[in-house]
Amino acid sequence: MVKFTGPDPSFPYYDVNQRFIFPDPLESENESMIAWGGNLSPGMLLSAYEQGLFPWYGDDNPVIWHSPNPRFVLFPENLHVSSSMKKIIKNNKFVITLNKDFSAVIKGCAEINRRDQDLTWIDNNMIDAYIELHKLGYAHSAEAWLNGELAGGCYGVRLSGVFFGESMFAKISNASKAALIFLVNHLQKDGVSLIDCQVKTPHLYSLGAREMDRKEFIRLLKEKL
Repeated sequence: MVKFTGPDPSFPYYDVNQRFIFPDPLESENESMIAWGGNLSPGMLLSAYEQGLFPWYGDDNPVIWHSPNPRFVLFPENLHVSSSMKKIIKNNKFVITLNKDFSAVIKGCAEINRRDQDLTWIDNNMIDAYIELHKLGYAHSAEAWLNGELAGGCYGVRLSGVFFGESMFAKISNASKAALIFLVNHLQKDGVSLIDCQVKTPHLYSLGAREMDRKEFIRLLKEKL
């Protein structure tokens, strides 16, 4: 019986150069959950992303590793910017920055409900783990500022030509969209050709993201990594 929640305190720490082999998502009959347990050390997180998984768990659970089928992805060239957003961007309503305040972005994301489910999935362990990944150069954020105050933003993990979007938040309407659009354009210019959005949301669908079979996602992921 599991006697801990969140990361397993007895599980070995994997540093940035170590890798852990997860169960193969393509051999699982589960449409999302692939494994549970372990911790959020850098090597574990990078191993998960490389193998098509990501952590997502609730208050009373250990770390649960997911690989949804279907997967929700965005190809940068398919980014759709509405006329209203083009106007907002053209008028420079928000000042957009990259990696200026990663910790504020992830903490902002932690304060709102995600994926329409009752999961407080960005807990302190997650915050600490991704701040560490940021310091190591793998996790990145985009911030939207209004009158000097953080109005919204988004963050995720980059590995080679793939960006794994994790979360976004907005205190002011359209702030997260402005940050994401800026980030996608920046990533495309920097060689990223696939953005993992994990699971379908109306917000990301309106920006051009689409569903993809898990098998095809894993194949594409291996190709681009």
